[in-house]
Formats: sequence, structure tokens, C-alpha cells
Amino acid sequence: MSNQPQIPVVVNGAMGRMGREIVNAIAAADDIKLVGAVDRKSEAIGEDIGEIAGCGPLEIPVTDDLEATLVMAQSEGNAVMVDVTHPAKIYEQVRAAIAYGVRPVVGTTGLSPEQIINLAEFAEKASVGCLIIPNFAIGVILMQQAALKAAEYFDHVEIIELHHNRKADAPSGTAVKTAQMLQEVKPSFNPPQVDETETLQGARGGTTEEGINIHSVRLPGLVAHQEIMFGAAGQVYTLRHDAMDRVCFMPGVLLSIRKVLPLKSLLYGLDKIL
Repeated sequence: MSNQPQIPVVVNGAMGRMGREIVNAIAAADDIKLVGAVDRKSEAIGEDIGEIAGCGPLEIPVTDDLEATLVMAQSEGNAVMVDVTHPAKIYEQVRAAIAYGVRPVVGTTGLSPEQIINLAEFAEKASVGCLIIPNFAIGVILMQQAALKAAEYFDHVEIIELHHNRKADAPSGTAVKTAQMLQEVKPSFNPPQVDETETLQGARGGTTEEGINIHSVRLPGLVAHQEIMFGAAGQVYTLRHDAMDRVCFMPGVLLSIRKVLPLKSLLYGLDKIL
């Protein structure tokens, strides 16, 4: 273990499946320490989050008071908040963390483009680093990089994203980010070949500004999956990433915690810190 001080971290949404996995990952990291566990599930308030997460006692009780926890983390210095809560609350929570000088690492998707712009302006004004990461899996970044290369040769592409049925927002932030990245190669895709008619509204999914259709699937048993399908005369090229266990996200979470410290502004996407 190095002589460097450990990075103090608050996990907001600690009782969720992703939150508990993050607690375990932090507990196993030598250079990071958990200082707060926040969740609104009242039945767990006051209980040791380490016992709940399955990594043994950490002497960190679950609380539903985010503001008090941010004040405490602020006093630690160079603190980070990992937020994996609900999209409905995420904007206010991230803004509060920035206001207290606690660097947010945001794993919750669902922020609007306008909200991201507002948070970026607020973070830059406060000189506080912030990372918004639609997907913490390294394999997703590799899939997206391959898609950028494929987009040079294919004009037709659709995205299918599949998640567990407790995911609140659709489409996923990863799918939206992928479509935005493809626009870097071409301004538009899928030139129309026929006047389409939907006999069932939404059958063709949602269409982005880039002309890319995104289809969202929500089923129990799924975790996080995405396909990017390119088509041309006589061929289909498919890229797919499957997250079967949330443990695959933990290297990206820990990397984000370490990389957000020196930042003075907001960055969007894991690719920006690799």
C-alpha cells in the first residue's frame, strides 16, 4: 500500500445492486475508502453498508441524508461521490455535490442534453471535476471504437439495447452516446428507401437526430447489452457487448474515481479518461 492518502468516496444509491457492487469494489481497493453510503430505502437506515453488501463490517451506516453526507465528505478533502440513483433526482444531486466541492462520478443515465450543459457550466465555474459515464465497461468503449471505423463504410445502422426491467430510462445512455459518436464520422445515416408506415406506433424504435433508430428491450434476466448493426447490399455487420455481471463495471468505476480528482470541469464518457 502506498503512502498516498486514500480517496474518500460517498456512494449515493448504495443499496441498489450496482451500489452494493461498488461498495465491495471500494472495500477491496487500497487507495480508496468509503466514507458515506446514501440511500432512500428506509428499512436499511442505520445498518452497516458493508454487512448489507456482503464484504463485512465497514462501520459506515446507511443514511438518507445526502446533504449531511456531502458536508462530511467535504471536510475529508478531495472527496468523490459515485451516484447510481434514479434519473428523476440525479440533476439536483450532482449539482449539490459540485456545490460542496465533492467530485461527482455519475453512473446514472437519463440526464437531458440541456442538464448536462448546465452541469458542465456549473462544474467549470466551481473548478470541480465531474465525470458522467453512461457505461463503465471497458468492452463497450472497444465496441464503440469499432463502430466508428465501420461507419466509414456503412450508411445504414441501427442500435438495439437490452437491459433489466428495473431500468427507468429508455433509450440507454450508452445507446445515445454511441449514436452521438457515429455522427462524428457522418452527419446522417439511413437514407430513406421507402415511405415507412408504422401499423403499431413505435415499432421502428426511436430515431435520433442522426437518423439512427434505437430499439430498447426491458426484460428480467438481462443486465446490460447492446448491438450495433450495420447493413449494406448482401451483408450485415454486427457488434455486440454483453454485461452478464455488474462486476465488469468495477474497473471503470475505480478508474473514474481516481481520474476525476485532478479535473476542473465535466467530461462525458469513459473514453475521455482512458
